[in-house]
This record gives sequence, C-alpha cells and structure tokens, in this order.
Amino acid sequence: MRSNAPAKKIDEMDMCSGPLLHKIVIFAIPVMLSGILQLLFNAADIVVVGRFAGNQALAAVGSTSALINLIINVFIGLSVGANVLVARFYGSRQDGELRDMVHTAIATALISGIFLIFAGCLLASPALQLMGTPDDVIGQSVIYMRIYFIGMPAMMAYNFGSAILRAIGDTKRPLYYLLAAGIVNVVLNLVFVIIFHMGVAGVALATTISQAISAVLVLRCLIKTEGAFHLELKELRISRDKLLKMIQIGIPAGLQGALFSVSNVLIQSSVNSFGSIAMAGNTAGANIEGFVYTAMNSLYQTAISFTGQNYGAMKFRRIGKILAICQGLVIAIGLVLGNAAYLFGSVILQIYSGDPEVIQYGMLRMSIICTTYFLCGMMDVMVGSMRGMGYSIAPMIVSLTGACAFRILWIMTIFQRIHTLECLYWSYPISWALTFAAHFACWALIYRKVLRENNA
Repeated sequence: MRSNAPAKKIDEMDMCSGPLLHKIVIFAIPVMLSGILQLLFNAADIVVVGRFAGNQALAAVGSTSALINLIINVFIGLSVGANVLVARFYGSRQDGELRDMVHTAIATALISGIFLIFAGCLLASPALQLMGTPDDVIGQSVIYMRIYFIGMPAMMAYNFGSAILRAIGDTKRPLYYLLAAGIVNVVLNLVFVIIFHMGVAGVALATTISQAISAVLVLRCLIKTEGAFHLELKELRISRDKLLKMIQIGIPAGLQGALFSVSNVLIQSSVNSFGSIAMAGNTAGANIEGFVYTAMNSLYQTAISFTGQNYGAMKFRRIGKILAICQGLVIAIGLVLGNAAYLFGSVILQIYSGDPEVIQYGMLRMSIICTTYFLCGMMDVMVGSMRGMGYSIAPMIVSLTGACAFRILWIMTIFQRIHTLECLYWSYPISWALTFAAHFACWALIYRKVLRENNA
C-alpha cells in the first residue's frame, strides 16, 4: 500500500523529477567533501606519525590499510544494500517498508560493529605476519589495528546512518558531522602524539574517539527527524525480509570490496618486500591518491541513490541519463584531480615525510596510478548504476574477474619476471580498463532487461 507523498523537508531531495545535472552536482558535492573529511582521519594519522614518530611508525600505520579494508568491507557492503532499499522505498512512497528498513539497518550496523571488534583484535597479529610485515614495523601495526577496531560499532553506525540519509537526498548533515569529528581527530592526534608521546596508539585512539562522535551525531539526527525514516531506539529490531533483501544487494558488494582487498593485501605484501622506506613512500602516495578516489567515489554513491529512487518510482528512462551524467562528471574529476596530484606530488609528499627517498618512492607510485585514475572512477560508476537497479551479483563477478583475479595473476606471473615497483603498479590501470569494458556490456544487458520487463 502506498501512502500519500509526505511534505518535503529542506534536507530531502526528489530525484525522480526535474533536471538531473543540477541535482546530481548538488547531491555529489557534500558526499565528496564527506569522503575527503573521512580520509583526513587517516591522513592526519599518517602525517602526524610520519613527522613526529618516524618512518617506521608511518610504515606501520600504512601497512594496516589493506588488511583493515579486507576485514570490514563485507559489512560496509551491507550499508550499500541499505542505501539502495531506503532509496527504493522512499521513491515509491512505501512508508511502512521504509520505517522497517531504517530500524533493520541500524540494528545490523551495531551487531556488525561488535563482531568486528573481536575479529579485528584476534586477526591483527597473525594476518600482519602472513603479509610479511617487517619485524621493525609489525609491533606498532598490531597496536594500531587493535585500538582502531575498538571503534567499529561507531564506524558501522555512522556508515549505515549516513547511507540512510543519502538515500533520501540528505548529504549535508553527514558532512557537518564529519567536519566536527575531523576537527576533534586532528586536535587529539597532536595532543596524544606530541604531548603524550603515544605514537601509533595515540593516532588510533584519536580516530576511534572521532568516529564515536560522528556516529552519535548521525544517530541523533535520525532520532530527531520526523517522517518514515525516524529512528526509535526502543523499536530497534531486525526485520527478516528486509535483512535478506539487504544481504542480497549488500553482501555481493561487500564481498567484492573484501576480495578486492585480497589483491591489495597481496600488492602490499609485494611492496613490503622492498623494505620499510618503500613502504613509507607507498603509504604516502596511496594516501594522496585516496583523495582523488574519494572525489570520484561520490559519483558512484550518487549513481546508487539516484538510480534507486528512480527505479522505485518506475522512472526507468531516467536511469540511462543518470549514468551518462555521472560518467561525464567522474571522468572530468579523475583527469583534473589525478593529474594535479601528480604534478604537485613532490611538494605534497613533503607533508608526510622529509626523507627524499620516501618522496621518490611516493612519486613513482603516483606517476602511474594518479594519471590513469579516471578509469577506476568510470568502472565504479557502472557498478553504482547496476546496484541501484538491484543487481549486485553480476557486477561483483565481473569486478572480481577483471580486477581482483587479474591482479593476482599479474603478481604471480609478470611481476615475478619483472620484479620492480613500476611493474607492480601497472596492474592497476590495466585492470581498471578491462573491468570497465566488461561492466559496460553487463550494464547494457541489465538495462535492456529492466526496460523490457516493465514495458518502459
């Protein structure tokens, strides 16, 4: 049963009518800034430890990124499922379904976060050893990971809460909450490392506290908000059918992210074989690239929300237009920001470390990855559009074959013959190009099927 359309609030957005370009840009900019602020949490960690705790501490923090992503990505993927379903129910004005979805999503987030505390703390040491983390780094890496994972319930709550807000068109409030938490994170980093000399433990603790602040703010927002997406803590429960639908969309997305991280863990292990200086340069370069990726990823998230709402409202013809606009924007962002990052890379890298050798290794990575990063953005937008239509398994299979399996094969064959960092880094752009081509063919088949089944 569909209810009458509710009165619009200033933070909501009707994605199903009117010009698309303006609305997509208005939606994407706060998402982009939110992602950049979230990255600043890690950047602040890396800059502070690199400047005030040394290259080994810098390598320790950087060496955990791929492993952390491997462990948490399955659960982060569930928030993608929540985003798609909330957008769909909102677009179709199914208020009862929307209310159940919101409570199921937040309950799932908190349970997932508690599970991740134990998983992360138990796996930290053996997994880092398996990756071949050097002896002079591994002790600090384990400390960082274990403190970081204590904040998992907060991280999950924020990610699921902000996914709900994005689905109804509100991208500004998550940005404000991250801004507040980011300021706290930077201040605490400086206090814990410079004043209390806590090293990697200090930056991990600062990140955990800041994540808790952002989670409290986003949950408070949902509790105070009126409408079908209002959160009532005493009504927190998991609706079986909503959970199953969220799993159907979210688990393939999460598995894709997790298995992508497997290839990144293998690449990190390969980088580790070149020593702690190369690890430090790789960490700094990857961190700078992360800002470019986050800017592009805002169009992936935009494609999911806009496609989900229009799919729910049965505005299927707009889905193709949404994809075309998002692709144009992501190509422009990737080319401009990626090449700018490389052009000014030697200057930016000095923020992370004053060691010329670290800067040289960072520039080597950026010369290959930053300049071709737009291909990654194009690949991700295709996936976002397919997931917005409710198709998550097909893009997962394509991504795992075209990117993850390809990179692993590259490491096991070509990299063994040409054992250089340049060879290792070239596996990225080649895999992006191949996977984008396969995704485009897959999307065309899915879109034609949707139009045919709905006589659109």
